Amino acid sequence: MGTDDSDGSPSNVRTPEDETTTQTDLSSGSTDSESSSEQSAVSVSDDSSPSYPDSNDSSQSIEDMLLEFDEQEGLIRDRSLLDPNYVVEEDRIVGRDEQLQEVTKMLRVALGDNRPPNLFLYGPSGTGKSLITKAVCNNISQLCETRDISFGTIEVNCQDLDTLGVAVYELTKQAANQAGVEVEVPKHGVATKEKWDELYRIVNEHFDSVVFVLDELDMLVGRRDKQEPAFSRLLYQLSRASANDELTAHISVVAISNDAKMMEAVGSRALSSFTPEDVHFDDYDANQLQAILRRRKDAFHDGVVDEDVIPLAAAFAAQTHGDARKAIDLIRVAGELAEREGDTSVREEHVREAQEKVEKNRVLEVVRGISTQKKLCLYATAAVAAQTDDGSARSTTGYRVYQFLTETIDADQYHQETYVNKMKELTTYSLVDFERRSHGPSSGMFLEFQFGERPETILETLCEDSRIDMVDTEEVQSVVRAQIRNQT
Repeated sequence: MGTDDSDGSPSNVRTPEDETTTQTDLSSGSTDSESSSEQSAVSVSDDSSPSYPDSNDSSQSIEDMLLEFDEQEGLIRDRSLLDPNYVVEEDRIVGRDEQLQEVTKMLRVALGDNRPPNLFLYGPSGTGKSLITKAVCNNISQLCETRDISFGTIEVNCQDLDTLGVAVYELTKQAANQAGVEVEVPKHGVATKEKWDELYRIVNEHFDSVVFVLDELDMLVGRRDKQEPAFSRLLYQLSRASANDELTAHISVVAISNDAKMMEAVGSRALSSFTPEDVHFDDYDANQLQAILRRRKDAFHDGVVDEDVIPLAAAFAAQTHGDARKAIDLIRVAGELAEREGDTSVREEHVREAQEKVEKNRVLEVVRGISTQKKLCLYATAAVAAQTDDGSARSTTGYRVYQFLTETIDADQYHQETYVNKMKELTTYSLVDFERRSHGPSSGMFLEFQFGERPETILETLCEDSRIDMVDTEEVQSVVRAQIRNQT
């Protein structure tokens, strides 16, 4: 009997050293006299139940506060438009005319009950890859209904899927949800082949045509003992299923990745059967981001968004890879901050406050889930970037600071190659990017890391780890300055 690829070590395991817990001593400062006066304020009724004086008569109850907020008109009229994952109408999609036409022309053959080609959509995060795919598939689905064609879009985000078996089960579950049926195999304890068979059964019985959308596919690496990454085996199996008569429905696979070089890691067998059409998505510029936000401005009530809010939010997002998701998040958080403060409009200061909050929240989300070694590598590199004129950090300099950090907290110290590899792994989170450089014959080759967020924010967040917080910040800065001076 086959083995279940989904079994194994659980994903996203966090160790105590990855997160810190702070405790506040609430008892400090209390005195015996205070304790005595508190006790004397308690009266005992006839039924021996203690009753406390009503010292909060002037404050609102939770219910009153909730109802008061419910009665307020607020500043935001339609919160769905401020959700970056919400599939908006076609006229709200901006700056992606070429990509929209390409994807539409290639997938439209499903309307004639034919098999669309496989696609590979690549480009930085937040550049419209998923949005356009969903928008096109939604339109195809609506037209197919009028033509008595059963069309399905089976979408999974591979970021949180750790093995091939889990990925196949997730596809099966999504197919079953669309078909309105139950999955008849368990998630764990059976061979992956049984999950494949269940997926094929559901698709064959309920669909004429299916588009499998595999978002962030490069994150599905799978077990390290496999010679081929899990995403390669997934592509091979899906693209070969029709040829092997395992699937009678027409299927197309849309692979979406931030990594333009993902296909280089796909095995030769999968590559020969997948053979996708490539569609590249480049960064949004500030003008395009402004246009995107203006087409979502009606999420707010009329006249509540100041004129400088959208240009500022677009400028912040343009600084970090032209990410539309970040731009939309910024105006949403700015609006929520203004509402909570009881303001009558969303202003520039709300956007700046939102920028700090969104940036820190995003960094927190990333660094809390990574290992201590990756945190040390990231801290060392960010410490260098924070003190350079252009906000970049050479791998050679970062490694020497990393050595200092590991010696200071008595942690395992890895070779420079491992340090570089761990920093490269962090590029998948769009937190850091790198280029290979040489500053003359004497310096040799090195990687130069650049951060998508402020290095200071990353350093502040990493210090929430108790082991890193042990390090003297001024001492680290002194080491960094010395290493930067020694750069050749």
